[in-house]
Amino acid sequence: MSARTKARKRALDMLYSADMRQVPVEQVLAVEAERAVNEPERQASWLYAREIVDGIVDHREEIDELITTHSRGWTLERMPAVDRALLRIGVWEIVYNDEVPDPVAISEAVEAATVLSTDDSAGFVNGLLAAISHAKG
Repeated sequence: MSARTKARKRALDMLYSADMRQVPVEQVLAVEAERAVNEPERQASWLYAREIVDGIVDHREEIDELITTHSRGWTLERMPAVDRALLRIGVWEIVYNDEVPDPVAISEAVEAATVLSTDDSAGFVNGLLAAISHAKG
């Protein structure tokens, strides 16, 4: 598993944890930052995970607006929490991170949805992220 794939999983864990516990993601990020200091072997994945989560925090309104606009009949609240977090990560990578090609961001999100979410989630995540990538131009 690549360092970026591990980082996406760590970012997913933080976003999901904050969502399920109904606490600010910044609080979860602070706990993970403390943990990362004591686990130098995880440093490579930590740096990108933090970049993802910080980016989502900084652009949350725009990211959620894109998801809502392209989700056709699904509100954010109605989506499984895992899908919501995966979509936020995918949208951040597509819109705000030029270092990650859109197909890679989409593929990583779809793979995670296949493993971690419902039977229909992979198709939903794929379609939504592909629409956002296409709309981006």
